[in-house]
Amino acid sequence: MSSSTPVIGVLALQGDVREHTIALAEADALARPVRRPEELAEVDGLVIPGGESTTMSKLAVAFGLLGPLRERVAAGMPAYGSCAGMIMLADKILDGREDQETIGGIDMIVRRNAFGRQNESFESPIDFTGIEGGPLQGVFIRAPWVESVGASAEVLARLTAGPAQGHIVAVRQGGLLATSFHPELTGDHRVHRLFVDMVRAA
Repeated sequence: MSSSTPVIGVLALQGDVREHTIALAEADALARPVRRPEELAEVDGLVIPGGESTTMSKLAVAFGLLGPLRERVAAGMPAYGSCAGMIMLADKILDGREDQETIGGIDMIVRRNAFGRQNESFESPIDFTGIEGGPLQGVFIRAPWVESVGASAEVLARLTAGPAQGHIVAVRQGGLLATSFHPELTGDHRVHRLFVDMVRAA
């Protein structure tokens, strides 16, 4: 894609849409909410925000978006998922509801709510491959983690401290990026800048 200011959608069915919109604007992208298939057709890439993954998947079905989302991702549209968005981009889920559906695209197995309940939320510094400037501050809220990845997926970050030390919390596969944590809540826009660069390069 040649545009220096890519148009990036934020899936606006549920979750922290506003925070991602602000972060994308700070990372020199034009951010738009996406709720309908015709809006999805107008964007160069898509952010799938944190929220509640089962609710998000049901709303995607109800709004007629799940099929078009799968088609665009399969056709190479870059997408970034944080927290629940990571679950939505996973090919397989552990501890999901039987009727829960995902967009898929990243060859990984993700465990929902792996770090526990809301009151067990925490922050931790994250060393993130491909991002310069020192560690990121990871905000984990009822977050998933990645149990395992296939050969096509690249691990970008693991937790380096605490009881969950060693667990995978950031993955990339081609134009798809996913984090367990919420960079949109910290004011540090380096993950969003990485994704905007991925969209520009697509």
